[in-house]
Amino acid sequence: MRWPVVVLAFLGMCGCGYIGEPLYPALNIPVPIIDLAAVERGGKLEISFTIPALTTEGMAVKTVGAIDLRVGPSNPGGFKPDEWAAGARRVAVTSPENPRNIQTSTPIQDFIGKEVIAGVRIAGSKGRYSAWSNLVTVPIEAPLPAPADVAAEAVPEGVRVQWSGPAGTKVRIFRATGDDTKPVQLAAADGSPYLDTTAEYGKTYTYYVQAMHDKTESDVAESKPLTPKDTFAPAVPVGLTASAAVSSIELAWERDTEPDLKGYHIFRAAGDGPFELLAAVDVPSYSDTKVEAGKRYRYQVTAFDQAGNESKPSAEASAALP
Repeated sequence: MRWPVVVLAFLGMCGCGYIGEPLYPALNIPVPIIDLAAVERGGKLEISFTIPALTTEGMAVKTVGAIDLRVGPSNPGGFKPDEWAAGARRVAVTSPENPRNIQTSTPIQDFIGKEVIAGVRIAGSKGRYSAWSNLVTVPIEAPLPAPADVAAEAVPEGVRVQWSGPAGTKVRIFRATGDDTKPVQLAAADGSPYLDTTAEYGKTYTYYVQAMHDKTESDVAESKPLTPKDTFAPAVPVGLTASAAVSSIELAWERDTEPDLKGYHIFRAAGDGPFELLAAVDVPSYSDTKVEAGKRYRYQVTAFDQAGNESKPSAEASAALP
């Protein structure tokens, strides 16, 4: 009988011809941006955000069709997205070096005294826009003047940074080392000057100062590059005493506290004669055994550091062996 063969063939044909659920084309709509940020700086509103990596269908965003970034005041009757978008200014976004991290700006002159809202949406490869991003509200004030006359000067404690600007204005201080293109913030200060105690000799620094008021920032002003050099002598030693012993004159003084201190030079004069270098020591004491009975000796001490900088002489001390 051949009917089993026919049945099997029929079943095989049915299996091969099964039609499943239809697969619809992907819409390629990016998920909404969630990190939109805006700050008033100088005479502009600086805006930044990140292009999302996925679509609403969980697929990778490979191509961005358009970026619709808008800034405009909210309506007096309450925020209505469509009305805000219709009256808001479109902000151009040029091709960035990093295609996902976007930074751009727009002038604020027309918005001074108003509260503006910034929002952005992007289109996928098929031109379909995402929902609006997180919306950022910024009260626009008159531009804050940048600090002027920024100058850096090497001092014994580090580098002193000075500037001029309106009284009572807080500032941020930034520093770039060598060829760094991205300065790092050192501190926030209430006014000039600022002392950078972390600076090192032989390194080149450029300092930047930016004024702040509430959420408004000024443009950044910078100093000329500075390479601090150790030209600063240690403090003059104090408290020098000279005491006659059995066959020597014992000297002692207070220790200097500079971190780069290397030692002390001891000078001696016999009677009213000139001072001459007697010894170099690294402790604040010395025993002078090359003395003669009946003679008076005068002493002075200087301090010197690792770079060879030397202090002025201390006050004199004198003694004589019986």
